[in-house]
Amino acid sequence: MDPTVLKGSDMPTTLVWFRDDLRLTDNPALTWAAERGDVVGVVVDETTSRPLGRAATWWRDRSIAELSERVPLTRAAGDPREIIPKMASELGAEVVWNRRYHSTEIDAAVKDACGARSFPGFLLTEPWEMRTGSGMPYRVFTPFYKAVQAHLAAHPPSVLPAPALEGQVRTAVPPAPHWAEPLAEHNSPGELAALDRFHAFLDGLADGAHYSNNDLTPGATSGLSAHLRFGELSPGYVWAETVALGEAHPAAAADAYAFLRQLVWRDFAWHRFYHLPDLHLHNVRSQFDAFDWAWSEHADPMAHLYAFARPEMDGTAEHLEQLAAWQRGETGIPLIDAGMRELWLTGTMHNRVRMVVGSWLTKNLGIHWRHGEEWFWDTLVDADVASNPFNWQWVAGSGDDAAPYFRIFNPITQQEKFDPLGKYVTKWRPEALLPGYPEPMVDVKESRKVALAAYEDIKSVSGPQVG
Repeated sequence: MDPTVLKGSDMPTTLVWFRDDLRLTDNPALTWAAERGDVVGVVVDETTSRPLGRAATWWRDRSIAELSERVPLTRAAGDPREIIPKMASELGAEVVWNRRYHSTEIDAAVKDACGARSFPGFLLTEPWEMRTGSGMPYRVFTPFYKAVQAHLAAHPPSVLPAPALEGQVRTAVPPAPHWAEPLAEHNSPGELAALDRFHAFLDGLADGAHYSNNDLTPGATSGLSAHLRFGELSPGYVWAETVALGEAHPAAAADAYAFLRQLVWRDFAWHRFYHLPDLHLHNVRSQFDAFDWAWSEHADPMAHLYAFARPEMDGTAEHLEQLAAWQRGETGIPLIDAGMRELWLTGTMHNRVRMVVGSWLTKNLGIHWRHGEEWFWDTLVDADVASNPFNWQWVAGSGDDAAPYFRIFNPITQQEKFDPLGKYVTKWRPEALLPGYPEPMVDVKESRKVALAAYEDIKSVSGPQVG
């Protein structure tokens, strides 16, 4: 490690292992360490779990670089079960971190090797805190949401100020591939940008702007998803500030709580993942194991430098041409094609459109949700191990509290309802509104009939749900 990160005092040293908490404000582990004495921060590029998608890696690299300007920080690559105990021993340091809810076996091994203090800070509530009246984990969102509301009303988040630390020179940012150039035009990773965006969003609500998770107008949503995913903002801080905004501006309260409901949905995904750690591999509803989705294990975009599916990946998989057309935004459906282009250029996609493109892939095209999950994992800057598969299983109908399979989003009527003036499509796929645009790759009504017929084949399949 770089010895310049040490202050050289007689104060005790604490090694802070940063993961999905790339911030100073409301960082319990960092605050505890700073109050105790000298702080050494470490980020580990872990080689022991599912590799981070390429778009999310682009974001993380830049967020780490921004953090390094304000925190003594070093960066290592490999197995944290080896790296963290070795660093702690060399420094004579205690180890602290903010809890995460994946790779828990790795964290347990590090604790066994060198001891550690852990703190909450990534979620509003701990996965083991929220239980139904019968003591079981929640599987349905609405009662979960009500329980979280009640819990936070009784125990409101207490926000910690950012400790005063001396950072080092910004860590080197790996060169970005050419495909990532548009990402920089649309995104500003890092805590400082996150705080600016969040407070601009709150100021807008105070001034009469409306929040809607379904409004496709640019700026109608918060744009905070990636900032929350990498912990550049703590959910407790977001909750406290938004509640205060609603109390100070009663006219904005409904919009404020509509936004907070989405924040709790994020918690819900992580709570379910905590109990279902193989969520990205297996259907929650075991009946869907019998569903005849098209699938090829060779079409994982993370396994190829050339990310798009192509027939030579699997000569027996006829669906790969359709999958590639969907990935490229060449389905002949203006709203879907606009959404897929937004994803490719920005690393994000409006939530309403995510549901539509997911429904089209899994139901109209009959392609396995795992192909969609893997594509989003590689191309979303906000992809995480819980929300990404949880939301894909929700739209596919195979997950917890899922949209019923027979709820098939008609992309034509969805566009008419949520983008009636064509502003969203004009922004991301303007050619789709011009004469001569290709016809849909499959007929909307006929493909719906095929999907419903396939569903009828498994409705009678019995079997317990996983979890």
